[in-house]
Amino acid sequence: MYVKITINGQLYERDVEPRLLLTHFIRDLAGLTGTHIGCETSICGACTVLANGLAVKSCTMFAVQADGSDIVTIEGMAKDGRLHPLQESFWEEHGLQCGYCTPGMIMCSHQLLSRNPSPVEEEIRSALDGNLCRCTGYQNIVKAVQSASRKIQRTTRIAAGD
Repeated sequence: MYVKITINGQLYERDVEPRLLLTHFIRDLAGLTGTHIGCETSICGACTVLANGLAVKSCTMFAVQADGSDIVTIEGMAKDGRLHPLQESFWEEHGLQCGYCTPGMIMCSHQLLSRNPSPVEEEIRSALDGNLCRCTGYQNIVKAVQSASRKIQRTTRIAAGD
């Protein structure tokens, strides 16, 4: 089946097998390896990307289902050589250890902050409960999301002239 998928602003057109998972399209055909393959059963969340603005586990979606979609991966978060506030905050707050879960955590957190710019700890933990980290106790991940929330709000206020 022929698909057209925009990933991080670039159009990818390919003829694919109907059973090809979106995660494999992203990694193998688009060459974007920041989207990790963890469990391939939707449990870990390492493969989370934004599809038309919604956080989805790309191991549970076929590439043909993403035909016509706008996908953002972890590589698409940085703009003009500058890390997104979530990426920056994960670095500054030590919200990662091995880093395997980090792309999925960041993509899921992005959706949370787009819906709720000032989440409390319980809301952050609830939003991330579909993403597993085997290295941390999640505390620094929560701190990173809180820090990113403050940065984004500050940037929004400055842009609005407040």
